[in-house]
Amino acid sequence: MKIISVVGARPNFMKIAPFIKALKKFSNEKVQIQHLLVHTGQHYDVRMSEAFFRALDIPQPDINLQVGSGSHAEQLGRTMIAFEKVLLEHKPDWVVVVGDVNATLSCTVIAKRLHIKVCHIEAGLRSGDMRMPEEINRLVTDRLSDLLLTPDRLSSENLRKEGTPEEKIRFVGNIMIDTLEANKEKAQGLSIKSVIHNNIAEGTSLPTEIPLDETYALMTLHRPSNVDHEDICVPLMKFLMDEAASELPIIWPIHPRTKKQLQLFGLWGLVKGHPSLILLEPIGYHEMMRLNIGAKVMLTDSGGLQEECCVLGTPCLTLRWNTERPITLRENDGASVLVGNNVDRIRKEFFQTLSMNRQPSRPELWDGHTAQRIVEAIIESSPMVENEIQNVLK
Repeated sequence: MKIISVVGARPNFMKIAPFIKALKKFSNEKVQIQHLLVHTGQHYDVRMSEAFFRALDIPQPDINLQVGSGSHAEQLGRTMIAFEKVLLEHKPDWVVVVGDVNATLSCTVIAKRLHIKVCHIEAGLRSGDMRMPEEINRLVTDRLSDLLLTPDRLSSENLRKEGTPEEKIRFVGNIMIDTLEANKEKAQGLSIKSVIHNNIAEGTSLPTEIPLDETYALMTLHRPSNVDHEDICVPLMKFLMDEAASELPIIWPIHPRTKKQLQLFGLWGLVKGHPSLILLEPIGYHEMMRLNIGAKVMLTDSGGLQEECCVLGTPCLTLRWNTERPITLRENDGASVLVGNNVDRIRKEFFQTLSMNRQPSRPELWDGHTAQRIVEAIIESSPMVENEIQNVLK
């Protein structure tokens, strides 16, 4: 059996690492699994791509499409053109896509045009917000996929409501947690001081005092809804500088898009000069997990960090009005609360959260063994004789 898996952006890298390891475990003389890893090159910055491959021990991609940056249409089109050539040459039995980035959608569409089976890892997530490109990517990918592997029962139910046949849906758990469990010990061995010293943002100064665990906030911010509009970004920055950072220092690995917008709005000088804002360059997976483990509170518009906060127990303010991961919300025993980008709401929840204690929560099947269940599901859905399947699953 030949499988091509696709990665396109940083969140994909964390999800593909345990899958590749599980494939190696299952491939034996009874069932030979040939695997090719295709990197579309959607993340072209070394800090946001190659460093993650090294840190997570992911093999170098067999094929790099080198799509690069551009508009959604440009990325989708270039990926389809390049990936079609890969499929015609290698003729896989399965294409495995993960998450909801542009590569996920592009490679699914081309695979189905060529009548190749598609497996979608992290299927069924829904925010209900069609303004988000990721929501469109998720909807189209799930509609076309042959095997839909869900991270939680809420996602499985979303697919049923949309009319997905039951035999296509498999609840396997959250593969991101496989990566977290495999790397937690290494992350815990890092010091906050080393993370800051090794990644301090260009043009900024090291803090005079390195914060200890439970004495700092951690923030990521990159979504266009938060950083592209001056009337939203400026009040948010003023709250962070004038109020939040007065309570405790904020460690902030800053996204290139966000830095560009702060410069455009004339805020970059104030932000980088603020004594309680510790600005870092984009950091690696282990460094981010170490900071998450020690943070008093997380402020983020990232989906994956909502999940990690849930398991690590870090109180999380999700700077979005909706989430495709409701299992992580406090009303579902998670660690996150939706605050959007309204400063009054953020202020209220921020100061309330400072009095909260860390409360780890582990949803069903978020146990570190999702990758194994994924490979089993693919094998069981393949046109193999029954005794071969049983030999592989023993």
